[in-house]
Amino acid sequence: MYSWGDYDAPEVLEAFTKAKGPAITTDSFNSNEELISKLVASKGTGGYDIVVPTGAFIPQMVQNGLLAPINKALVPNLQHMDPAFLGQAWDPANNYSICKAWGTTGFVYDKTKITRELKTWTDFVDAATKEASGKVSLLDDPAELTGIYYWSHGIDWNTTDAKNIDAAEKFVVETLAPHVSAFDSYPGGQAIPQSSHWLMQVWNGDARIGIQNSKQPEKWKWVLGSPTTELWMDNWAIAAGAPHPEAAHAFIDYVLTPENQLKNVDYIGYHTGAKDIQPAAEKAGLEMLDMVFFTPEQIATMKTGEVNEAQQRTVDIWNKAKAAAGA
Repeated sequence: MYSWGDYDAPEVLEAFTKAKGPAITTDSFNSNEELISKLVASKGTGGYDIVVPTGAFIPQMVQNGLLAPINKALVPNLQHMDPAFLGQAWDPANNYSICKAWGTTGFVYDKTKITRELKTWTDFVDAATKEASGKVSLLDDPAELTGIYYWSHGIDWNTTDAKNIDAAEKFVVETLAPHVSAFDSYPGGQAIPQSSHWLMQVWNGDARIGIQNSKQPEKWKWVLGSPTTELWMDNWAIAAGAPHPEAAHAFIDYVLTPENQLKNVDYIGYHTGAKDIQPAAEKAGLEMLDMVFFTPEQIATMKTGEVNEAQQRTVDIWNKAKAAAGA
């Protein structure tokens, strides 16, 4: 399996092997671009059965022959998914993908170092260039980087307008990057528990993990990016040329049971798209659910990303920003 880092409850993986036989080996990537590059380079011989792309990238992957169709007859537990999280624009019939988890982008900050309250992306940038300078980490993902500029300036983050993109580049490379000390897609793993940085852009579930694992959880504050931010959905998919397609289908079906969905919600801290998962999580007494489930008003501020003609510019800006930061 080729997925995002630490994205499955170990007990679910172990139970699958015990129940069904196949052992799961997982490699991780930091961005969809990295995932796609590796699949393109391997030309179907990478050895991966299951991959976990974000929705917006699925049409591109299908067009380039990187994904195999899912045989839904082999995934009867699809019935446990909430229809609201199926039939998305990037795969209306779920021929190639099934929701694994969805979440959003915000940031956390150390209240003992940044003593004022931060509420918005504008606040994030202001603190990053002032009291948190040199102690800032950003997600190691191109669109998340330029997104900070667009979200804080009220611009559609899927813009293809050259003036907007030029302005984003100038802002990110010249204004923000010099204050950045790391590009880290998983600060919840080490940076938050170890207090490596004071201000970190982060996905909600990873923030939850980091705060839970911190020796001083009370010093960390999670902020949902505003006034607008991202809504992303990662998806189970099967790689073209998968050497073990039957095992891949069996695994996807296994993780879609209500019991395993709940275990994964607790472990990864993201909504998995299952029916009635929020009341089940509340009944089970899972912690920090305000970082997992969002109100309709909060969801209304989130927008999914698109893969469009601005993608290469966005990647170029990301590379320039990393060079400017020296991270």
